[in-house]
Amino acid sequence: MSHERVLRFLCQGCWLIGILHVPDEPLTRGVLIVTGGPQYRVGSHRQFVLLARHLAAHHVPVMRFDYRGMGDSEGEMRDFESIQDDLEAAISEFFCTMPAMKEVVLWGLCDGATAAAFHAWSDPRITGLVLANPWVRTTQGQARVTLRHYYLQRVRDAEFWRKLARGGFGLRRALDSFRQIAQAAREPTAQVEPLPERLHLALERFQGQVLIILSGADLGAREFMALSRQHAHWRKLLARTRVRQTIIPHANHTFARQVWRDEVADICTQWIQAW
Repeated sequence: MSHERVLRFLCQGCWLIGILHVPDEPLTRGVLIVTGGPQYRVGSHRQFVLLARHLAAHHVPVMRFDYRGMGDSEGEMRDFESIQDDLEAAISEFFCTMPAMKEVVLWGLCDGATAAAFHAWSDPRITGLVLANPWVRTTQGQARVTLRHYYLQRVRDAEFWRKLARGGFGLRRALDSFRQIAQAAREPTAQVEPLPERLHLALERFQGQVLIILSGADLGAREFMALSRQHAHWRKLLARTRVRQTIIPHANHTFARQVWRDEVADICTQWIQAW
């Protein structure tokens, strides 16, 4: 059994709202859920509510919250690059309200996962990361994934050729789009520090346990999967014993079906209790 309570705490002069899930016999390792934006603490398809209740039913205390500018929290809307103060405030509130807790795992989806990784290495209280479809988007990476997983499937699809033969397809426009994407796939990113490299550095600095959950039908997840195929330093990182990676076939970005959400919850529960 567990119970839930509302939290209200300050971050840089703004009041933030969170929900605390407290098991009757809590473990000393808790989970803070970091939402991907723009999204609030309930999550798509109530995913974060259901995940938190599942973990709490297995003795894991959980906190989920709205960072500034989202949901019921005050302040201006911000992106994942600008929520480090929010994470620090939420972690401190979590430990204050659960004084017996000794360590915390950050659980993030999409850019929330990337933001969690950026923060985790700097706080010794954080001993684990769950990264669900972490955001590593670059123009070049997106173009390569689109070529590999969209255009390749299209040219193999008999219906595509039938539609082309019927004239029900804008061939010139499609070819122009293909050429633009092919050019983007060849050109190096203009960013000085591409997002994948910043995430790699953050995970290198972080010395705790890492669980990566990827959706088989999500282009963002496939962009992450491509990193280990293309870069030796990513292969080396993902091969470490403290890093576990799992793929849920056919799942979409937000694990919209109950069977996918349940699988994520089971994987996380077992992993959190295993070390």
